[in-house]
Amino acid sequence: MTTLQMWTYAVVGGTFALYIFIAIKARASTTGEFYVAGKGVHPVLNGMATGADWMSAASFISMAGLIAFSGYDASVYLMGWTGGYCLLAMLLAPYLRKYGKFTVPEFIGDRFYSQTARVVAVICLITASLTYVIGQMKGIGVAFSRFLEIPFQYGLFLGMGIVFIYAVLGGMKGVTYTQIAQYCVLIFAYTVPAIFISLTLTGTPIPQLGLGSAMADGSGVFLLDKLDKTLVDLGFSAYTTQKGSTLDMFLLTMSLMIGTAGLPHVITRFFTVPKVRDARSSAGWALVFIAILYTTAPAVGAMARLNLIDTIQADSIAPDTSQNLRIDALPTWFTNWEKTGLLKYEDKNGDGRIQYVGDPAKNEMVKVDRDIMVLANPEIANLPNWVIALVAAGGIAAALSTAAGLLLAISSAISHDIVKGIIAKDIDDKTELMAGRIAMAGAIVVAGYLGLHPPGFAAQVVALAFGLAASSIFPALMMGIFVKRMNNSGAVCGMLAGLGTTLVYIFWFKGWFFVPGTAMAPDNAANWFMGISPGSFGAVGALINFAVALAVSSVTKAPPEHIQHLVEDIRVPMGSGSAVDH
Repeated sequence: MTTLQMWTYAVVGGTFALYIFIAIKARASTTGEFYVAGKGVHPVLNGMATGADWMSAASFISMAGLIAFSGYDASVYLMGWTGGYCLLAMLLAPYLRKYGKFTVPEFIGDRFYSQTARVVAVICLITASLTYVIGQMKGIGVAFSRFLEIPFQYGLFLGMGIVFIYAVLGGMKGVTYTQIAQYCVLIFAYTVPAIFISLTLTGTPIPQLGLGSAMADGSGVFLLDKLDKTLVDLGFSAYTTQKGSTLDMFLLTMSLMIGTAGLPHVITRFFTVPKVRDARSSAGWALVFIAILYTTAPAVGAMARLNLIDTIQADSIAPDTSQNLRIDALPTWFTNWEKTGLLKYEDKNGDGRIQYVGDPAKNEMVKVDRDIMVLANPEIANLPNWVIALVAAGGIAAALSTAAGLLLAISSAISHDIVKGIIAKDIDDKTELMAGRIAMAGAIVVAGYLGLHPPGFAAQVVALAFGLAASSIFPALMMGIFVKRMNNSGAVCGMLAGLGTTLVYIFWFKGWFFVPGTAMAPDNAANWFMGISPGSFGAVGALINFAVALAVSSVTKAPPEHIQHLVEDIRVPMGSGSAVDH
């Protein structure tokens, strides 16, 4: 066993032991503890848990990879996800906490006085959450396959087992305190390598400042200027220039923003604090904890791309020279990642060297999975083995924390909203708790199966999930809180229209939807409607949802008087923070 393997097993194994210990100590014994941790979590701790819940494998593993390869265009992920969190904290979280229910579908069912609305909300929640959890499973498999040197599918199964233990046992109570530990692990794992690499490249220990600093080689050239010139010399587009259409970037940003505000597993976190005032406070703390990673990600992405080029295209000089990486002298990190199947080359011209250039016909790096960049970055930069092992633990923590939150949201929707709310209303707490655990186990199995066949890299899959949440759940919540005239018919028709159009658009261009005798529309900008990518269509779906809901509501019967009073009551601040009971 290599030294790196020993470090990895020690660090990852130690964090797993910690998670399981916390889950056992914080085991849920009531439905209140299983669904909302007994509503007794301190705002600062809830902010930390929310940060871990929200910063998924897409944030930790994939976002910096997107930034590394897309440059300026990937800024939409930073703006969309952080902007969406602010939207959630200001427009939804305090009001939903004041209402005092366990789940998002329960609020929708009560607000729109309809079991049909509740069932449709469950369908929307499960669709978005399952799509989201696929990205987490992909991240878990990527991390395990490299650092434990086991096949991708075995790593995924191992991750499923860990989630099963602490999520099924602990419920929201166990998940909350586990996520606090996972936040500490993931943020330490993300920032420590970034500090090392920033010091090496720019002499600046703060990565956020290092991104705008001059190189430490004495040339006086700024890091981003060097990266731009290097990429252009190799035939790629400049790193800091816009490459996609402005309309698509705008819609993707909007889709990510309102999708974030509609994510049920994040919203549920604000149900776990004692008071409405605490919901606002924990939202502020969560934003602080999230900002630590999100302000570091651009530096990690840019430095990772520069290190990758310097490794393959030595001294960042023009292609087709004797300085290109020799195939018989591949660095250890390259051969390690090559074994996972996530990194591949092809010696197209037979010269025994690898050309990494912008021309697809001449580029011999035929596959560089974007999800490997954060995990491979410390190895490329020759950092100590303990740092590399720490990054592995951080990536796994990010994936596990969000996967647990998503799976809990799915199981709560099934056990509380379907079983308890519709099928068997008279069951006691013990039976409902058992139903929740069974639903959680089933959701883990389904998520694992889908994770074995992901439709793209982690951040891409997650972007689709945000689009689904944006087009279905967010408009219903917004209109439920701020539009007194919105009735059950409008809400149901709006959710179905938004979700349906977005699903069809995504399935059509992603190749998941096939009608015999018809041709599939290729997933490229030339075929997209008005150049709108599948990941960006969630914003259009949301507009369709709003339009259909308002139109149907305007020609159908107004909500009952007590529902309109309920809407007014939700929006009135309450000093005591106690939840209304309807």
